[in-house]
Amino acid sequence: MDHTSASASIQLVSLIILSGFLSLGTIKLGFCSDDHNVGCIDVERKALLKLKQGLTDPWDWLSSWVGEDCCKWSGVGCNNITGRVNRLDLRNRYSDGLDYSGAKVSAFGFGGEINPSLLVLKDLVYLDLSMNNFEGVQLPSFIGSLEKLKYLNLSRTSFVGVIPPNLGNLSRLLYLDLSNFLDDNPSESDLQWLAALSSLKYLNLDGVSLAKATSYLLPTINMLHSLVELHLRSCGLSILPLTLPSINFTSLLVLDLSNNNFNSMIPPWLTNLTELEMLDLSGNRLTGKLPDSLGYLKSLRHLKLSTNSFQGSIPKSIGNLTSLEEFDLRWNLISGIIPESLWELSSLVALRLSENTWEGAITEAHFAKLGGLREISIGNNSPNISLVFNISSDWKPPFQLRYLTITSCQLGPKFPAWLRYQTELTTVILRNARISDTIPDWFWQLGLQLDYLNVAFNQLSGRVPNSLRFRVDIIVDLTSNLLEGPLPLWSSNIIGLFLRDNLFSGPIPHNIGQVMPNLTHLDISRNSLSGSIPLSLGNLSHFEFMIISNNNLSGEIPHFWNNISSLYFVDMSNNSLSGTIPRSLGSLTSLNFLILSSNNFSGEVPSLKNCTDMRILDLGDNKFSGQIPASIGESMLSLSILSLRSNSFTGSIPLQLCGLSTLHILDLSHNNLSGNIPHCIGNLNGFNSEVTDKDTEAFGQWGRLEVVSKGRVLVYDSILYLVNSVDLSDNNLSGEMPVGITSLIKLGTLNLSMNHLTGNIPANIGNLTSIETLDLSMNKLSGSIPQSMVSLTFLNHLNLSNNNLSGKIPTGNQFKTFVDPSIYEGNDGLRGCPLPIGCQDNEEAPQVPSGDGGEDDDSKLEKLKFVISMVIGFCAGFWGVFGTLAMKRSWRYAYFHFLDKVKDVVLDFVSAIGSYLQKRS
Repeated sequence: MDHTSASASIQLVSLIILSGFLSLGTIKLGFCSDDHNVGCIDVERKALLKLKQGLTDPWDWLSSWVGEDCCKWSGVGCNNITGRVNRLDLRNRYSDGLDYSGAKVSAFGFGGEINPSLLVLKDLVYLDLSMNNFEGVQLPSFIGSLEKLKYLNLSRTSFVGVIPPNLGNLSRLLYLDLSNFLDDNPSESDLQWLAALSSLKYLNLDGVSLAKATSYLLPTINMLHSLVELHLRSCGLSILPLTLPSINFTSLLVLDLSNNNFNSMIPPWLTNLTELEMLDLSGNRLTGKLPDSLGYLKSLRHLKLSTNSFQGSIPKSIGNLTSLEEFDLRWNLISGIIPESLWELSSLVALRLSENTWEGAITEAHFAKLGGLREISIGNNSPNISLVFNISSDWKPPFQLRYLTITSCQLGPKFPAWLRYQTELTTVILRNARISDTIPDWFWQLGLQLDYLNVAFNQLSGRVPNSLRFRVDIIVDLTSNLLEGPLPLWSSNIIGLFLRDNLFSGPIPHNIGQVMPNLTHLDISRNSLSGSIPLSLGNLSHFEFMIISNNNLSGEIPHFWNNISSLYFVDMSNNSLSGTIPRSLGSLTSLNFLILSSNNFSGEVPSLKNCTDMRILDLGDNKFSGQIPASIGESMLSLSILSLRSNSFTGSIPLQLCGLSTLHILDLSHNNLSGNIPHCIGNLNGFNSEVTDKDTEAFGQWGRLEVVSKGRVLVYDSILYLVNSVDLSDNNLSGEMPVGITSLIKLGTLNLSMNHLTGNIPANIGNLTSIETLDLSMNKLSGSIPQSMVSLTFLNHLNLSNNNLSGKIPTGNQFKTFVDPSIYEGNDGLRGCPLPIGCQDNEEAPQVPSGDGGEDDDSKLEKLKFVISMVIGFCAGFWGVFGTLAMKRSWRYAYFHFLDKVKDVVLDFVSAIGSYLQKRS
């Protein structure tokens, strides 16, 4: 439970006590007091012992359950007059006061079964089994027979099955917490029995899959007129009804509907819940404008609307929420000027507006009434800047911030001097803030207890202190600045150090592993570092992420990898490293990404059979020799990218590579491979599947690869996950093109050039409907060009030259644009346009400009301008909807990929027409 929920729950309990519904002893969350006048009843003592017998108790929590007086047993509470057990608190004590993380906590809890002897406790009003581990056990339905229960907490207990509908018999229930209590999380539970819990004040179903109840759930809960707090976080709900016949749960103080699948506007009835203290709609797909009626919720203290698709501007009525302490609007499509009324909310503690598009200027006057502010985040990840901070250098803020995030705003050019007064900061993010200054000494001397410092993508210059100490574990990100000097060596509390794309020089400090023993993430790529890889990195037992690429490092890879069992990302590319790959590196079971391209490595590649979770393996542009290890195809079943280009590998392509069902880039080009292309290549199902969010997460930020496409070398990074390419060019491969290759329907690039392939081009090559680049040149292919290639409407680069092809060149569709005869040259038997032989006989000759009559060159150029303007107009119109894609990273990258395709088509077409006109002139 987060701080907000915990606070609200305390208020709820207090409200219940004051209302007379529960006595203080009943709602007490701790274990029972010894203060009672009579001993427990024997039959109840025996019932508790049977209950204990059915439970597993790995940490012996119930060791006190001995003796005659069960009222003195840990977790048992009795009525002081009757001696009857009325409270049973078996909550996992290990979780108290901790930020629990599932399995770690449950390992300390109870398990086993709940004995029906529990029914003997007829006066039980309080039952707490939360945070335990009843994995594989069904929640017993007899709990619904404990009719006097007022408090029932089964959260995070890992029961299986469905929620028993006879819980509806508990008509006296005031508090019901079933959050995350089902291990297999079914969606078939029928929850209409909730309407019978007429006294209920607190209901928590967080994390329970309720997709099949989405149509009736909220109307059913609406019947609970006493409800004060409702939690339905992450329940898979998709329907947020726009209307309700009547609104009965008007007593609601807390409403949490976050992380569901709602895609409607905010319904009008919701803003009629005028007693709300907290409203959380974050993590949905809600659309439309924020309604002016939000101003009716004048009691709101917490308003969370982040990660939706709200548009328009913030309504001026936001100023009516005078009690608002937390306003979270991050990750939406809100734009425009922040209304003046927002800056009047003097109770604000947290103001989160980042990842929207703001305009205008912010001055120190805007913060004059926000003396209680502790957190502010504003800006977005766009390179475009439309919000300016006009703050004088001598401003002394009225607040003391703990969290500061300003991204893609005009904060500079000077480093903000007002930060010298912010002595309680723990997070400082000034990313892409147009600061072209040095980081002043006074900032480093503030002695801040930082856990995150990010001033990336500015123009910060000069040197940073070589020795600094921080008081807590900290992540430092100085990426993409102009910082220079030796690599800084900071305190032992650094866990993440990102210094990519600066001007740091000299060696990596030899003792970096001793000085920063807690380091887990290190990115020092794209600098001017020299020397060798220090042995002390082997001391980093928690090391997970190492990028040292694009430097001037030399020497061999050290043999220290056995000590780094958590390492999953290694990038040493674009250096001058040499020698062989240590076998210990290939033994890392945690390794997901291994990128060693563009070095001077040699020798054979060691067995990588232990790297079963590998996603990217890039060994290109080195001097590796020997055969391609078959273990790559046998063990790396999650591999998405395999690049071994520009080495000296020999032998045949291992058949085992056909088992890589998630592969979407295969580059074995520029080697000495021989034999046939495996006929099982059609088994590479990764070229048949759609992009997943897992792909975007894996490659969207760190992936970077050179791919030969469209006749030239292209570098892909942020959209690498969209590239589908097979490149086997410049080898000694022979035999026929396997028919199976035509089943790779998502393939974008196929390059088999500069080999010794024979036979025909497969007739059904037209199945490759996504192909953009097809290069089969410099082989010994024969027969005709298949007519099915006319259907390849995305094809924009074709090279069939220097083969033994014959017959008529197909016409229509893309072939009308292939007007360069060089793509067919070296095939003596071919005829048809654009070759001079047989072009006149072609019924559907390419529609290219002709100087023989009809139209003059000016007319043709006018037509060309018309075509180009149509394409540009289409692109401009498409760009107009870009804002709707800003929230979905995979859609955004797909959109840029589409523009790239259009650009290439236009350029190729214009170039071809221009060349033709020049020849005819």
